[in-house]
Amino acid sequence: MTAPLDRIDRRLLALLQDDARLTVAELAERVSLSTSPCWRRIRRLEQAGYIAGYHARLSPEKLGFGITAFVSVVMGSHTRDVARAFEAAVQDIPQVIACHNVSGEYDFLLEVVASDLAAYGEFARSVLQALPGVRELHSSFSLMSIKATRQLPLPGG
Repeated sequence: MTAPLDRIDRRLLALLQDDARLTVAELAERVSLSTSPCWRRIRRLEQAGYIAGYHARLSPEKLGFGITAFVSVVMGSHTRDVARAFEAAVQDIPQVIACHNVSGEYDFLLEVVASDLAAYGEFARSVLQALPGVRELHSSFSLMSIKATRQLPLPGG
């Protein structure tokens, strides 16, 4: 999509970000379009990459994850091959729910879930410490989630 997002595009994105289960008919009604033009706009937004997917937000607590840890990783080597091996290995670990390559004192920041502190400790020793190139791990634990919507602000709104 080369044209900038218009008011209706932004409204559709906001509605879908809030509730991706809305039907095209419900979306069309909320943005004052008929169903077909609304569907075409959504398809165009998907094809242009504005909509990367549709997901359900699950409850960590209901699934038995009582601990969220933010793990700062210091690498022992900064070669491209070591970084790629680390990044590939992290992709296959379900307990790592986010991974960012960061600037500053640390090389990577991981968001990790575990059932409890003992489970996290074992996971850190047996899995995280064994990742390619890891020299140090520094863990901080979430005491309470204040905001976790993952909704992006929309430009020009």
